[in-house]
Amino acid sequence: MEKKLKIKIAPSLLSADFSCLGAEIKKAEAAGADMLHVDVMDGHFVDNITLGPVVVKGMRKAARVPLISHLMIENPEKYVESFAQAGSDMIIFHIEAIKNAEAIIKKIHSLGKKAGVSIRPKTPIKTIENIVNLLDEVLVMTVEPGFGGQKFMTEPAEKISEIRKIYKGDIGVDGGINLETAKLVIDKGANVLIAGSFLFGSNDMKSLIEKLKVL
Repeated sequence: MEKKLKIKIAPSLLSADFSCLGAEIKKAEAAGADMLHVDVMDGHFVDNITLGPVVVKGMRKAARVPLISHLMIENPEKYVESFAQAGSDMIIFHIEAIKNAEAIIKKIHSLGKKAGVSIRPKTPIKTIENIVNLLDEVLVMTVEPGFGGQKFMTEPAEKISEIRKIYKGDIGVDGGINLETAKLVIDKGANVLIAGSFLFGSNDMKSLIEKLKVL
């Protein structure tokens, strides 16, 4: 019987209060966050615009847990080095945004960082089958990337069990995660839960994280 992977919780800083970001980071860490998820959007690959390496550098000064930069941007290979230098511990790119996946994975690893790939809800698993063994995480989007607070989509979650058949590493899920949907994706083989408004919108983040970790 295969060993079950540890459940890891990654609060999404997109839902944090940016007027006191350092305090929000400390709150998430004190609540038991294993890592912090940073949504980077460029207004092209997705409609929204969020932040860049300068903000990640500021986050790095406040954070003690790993920072995961999720690049929802066009031409991510151009910005990998900047986000690595800013203090990202892992850089996740979208398979739909690049032409040469192996090259960008190699570049991320050459910078001493972990590499992950993300797939949008309608993207088939076959697009990542040839690279999964090179990755440190596969991230499944259960909402269309671009904005926080969206409703969980069941159909893309069905991909998780199929990915687990070919990949033994961390599988993350991003979009609409709460106690109910977290149980669903964990049962399918996911072990990294990215949650934004569910955690930062709560008055008791610590309690919620504790519950997520034992689902």
